[in-house]
Amino acid sequence: MTAATQHPARIARVVRGQAASDGAGVKLTRVIGGHVLPDLDPFLLLDEFGTDRAEDYIAGFPEHPHRGFETVTYMLDGRMRHRDNHGNEGLLVPGSVQWMTAGRGLVHSEMPEQQEGRMRGFQLWVNLPAKDKMTEPRYQEFAPERIPVATPAAGVAVKVIAGEVGDVRGPIEQPATSPVYLDIGLAPNAAWEYGLPSGHNAFAYVFEGAATLGQGEEARPLATHELGILGGGDALRVEAGSEGARLILVAGRPLREPVARHGPFVMNTRQELMQAFVDFQEGRF
Repeated sequence: MTAATQHPARIARVVRGQAASDGAGVKLTRVIGGHVLPDLDPFLLLDEFGTDRAEDYIAGFPEHPHRGFETVTYMLDGRMRHRDNHGNEGLLVPGSVQWMTAGRGLVHSEMPEQQEGRMRGFQLWVNLPAKDKMTEPRYQEFAPERIPVATPAAGVAVKVIAGEVGDVRGPIEQPATSPVYLDIGLAPNAAWEYGLPSGHNAFAYVFEGAATLGQGEEARPLATHELGILGGGDALRVEAGSEGARLILVAGRPLREPVARHGPFVMNTRQELMQAFVDFQEGRF
């Protein structure tokens, strides 16, 4: 089905993130995962971090555990080194992506590799279905040059992290949720229409400039640092304002399963959650 034969998508709700801190005091904006928007199945959390002040990020995220979901780190600026207790290590540089499946559990750290300069990016948490929650941990890690860029319209450049734009396919694969993750850059007043996968939950988050999403009377603007939850259809029209825009567009197949969540563990039942704490404390991660 082409975008032209689909029903127009629209912004069903606009959310602004809330100031928060995590790790050893890293300052960030929590857009999904707070009291305003606790989750958007299958997405559990979206944090935006962005500062020129080293004191806001220098303490980083020392060792901490995860079980039962995936973390997606997309670096825009700065350098972050990750290590885990399974012997994995890597360096995230500007434009790189790490899709980490925590599965049955690991303990890892994410620490800045710089003393000054800008640190900017996103961390997204994606839930795993019950059948995959205790799978072996794994990483899908991609340097900037391995993220393909599509140019589907004049003044439009799309970094395809997951999903497809025309013939351009992103490198991330996750059959459970079939995710779409696009970084869309729009020149001033440029417009583009994209066909969202049918049945997926989706959101757009503007991090530079401003954009209007939707068509006709249902078109609504999104300002910088605003998230729009999408609904109504599959054909999404995006148009930049006079200064251009940059936004992420993220979609995933909802799992529709019970969520038992506390801190770094996301399971399906309270009993599984309690077991995760016991396993962590007894060194089984």
